[in-house]
Amino acid sequence: MNVRTLTERLVSIPSHEDETAAGDAVESWLREQTDADVTRDGAGNVLAWRERDADGPSLALVGHHDVVPPDESQTTDGGYVFEGRDGRLYGRGTADMKGAVAAMLLAFRDADPECPLAFASFVGEETGGEGARYAIDDGFAPDRALVAEGSTGYSAPGVLDVAVAHKGRRASTVTAEGAAAHASEPEAGENAIYRACDAVDVIRDLDAPSAEVFGETLSGSVAVTEIEGGSAWNVIPEACEVTVDERTVPGERAALDEVEGVEGVTWSVDQDLPPMACDDEAFVERALDAVREVQDGAGERVSKPHATDAGWLADAGVSCLVCGPAEPGEAHTATESVSLDVLDRCRRVYRRLASA
Repeated sequence: MNVRTLTERLVSIPSHEDETAAGDAVESWLREQTDADVTRDGAGNVLAWRERDADGPSLALVGHHDVVPPDESQTTDGGYVFEGRDGRLYGRGTADMKGAVAAMLLAFRDADPECPLAFASFVGEETGGEGARYAIDDGFAPDRALVAEGSTGYSAPGVLDVAVAHKGRRASTVTAEGAAAHASEPEAGENAIYRACDAVDVIRDLDAPSAEVFGETLSGSVAVTEIEGGSAWNVIPEACEVTVDERTVPGERAALDEVEGVEGVTWSVDQDLPPMACDDEAFVERALDAVREVQDGAGERVSKPHATDAGWLADAGVSCLVCGPAEPGEAHTATESVSLDVLDRCRRVYRRLASA
């Protein structure tokens, strides 16, 4: 079975509402094709180990088999549409990230590891990393992990790169409380929207931190993305909520708690996806060597703007890199696709790293 055939098998299985069937396919393939120690944990993650008791640092090849909801054009009777043309594979999950899972499965099977080698395909990556967090809490702790999210086309079109860092995302809500009154007597109340606007002014003046990882600079950002308040045109509003999107970097966070200096304003965090920064330069160089061997010297250290499960693993003390076939702008689209040539390059890179 080659990478195209295995990708088609995985992509054809719906996994945006329930990942069970896709996880079944990954698990059964591992049991049929390898002699690895394969387990399915309580979250539905598929985990496998080879040479688990060997000496030396362990490496995990990490992906996920859930996807975002498909476009109507990407579905057919009970399944997903899959199509190959012009050297690319099309369908929901081809780029993010069942193509990469297929490449990792083949590399995991074909590698000749001298150190402990793991494969992990998590659930719930698209909804906040539930699978990764469950596995970590359950004891999944490789020394190093290569997370096969997209790193292609950053240094140049079609070039497979190695991401040494990525941003995280902290979503939060600023809540302003006031006192309702008739709008004809605004001084009788406390306008919650005015208080929220004062808080927004604080946010606009905040500096977002930046960080440097092996020569790659990541710049954070803070943006107000939603505001909701008021109940009627003739009522002074007693409540207003502001949604804040913050892209975080390793190290400091923006001082959003400063909004609580405004009377009647509180701040709460709704989601916090951690950033990732690799802390192992030898791992970086080994991955770059493998990449450059399969594509005639091309490939660079890069950083990603998107959060991945590498953030959860790095936060737990695992040295992480991101290296995968998806290109910027491909994932989550109605025309999602992945280059078959890049998929095969990824398979060879993963095998080289797994065997090193």
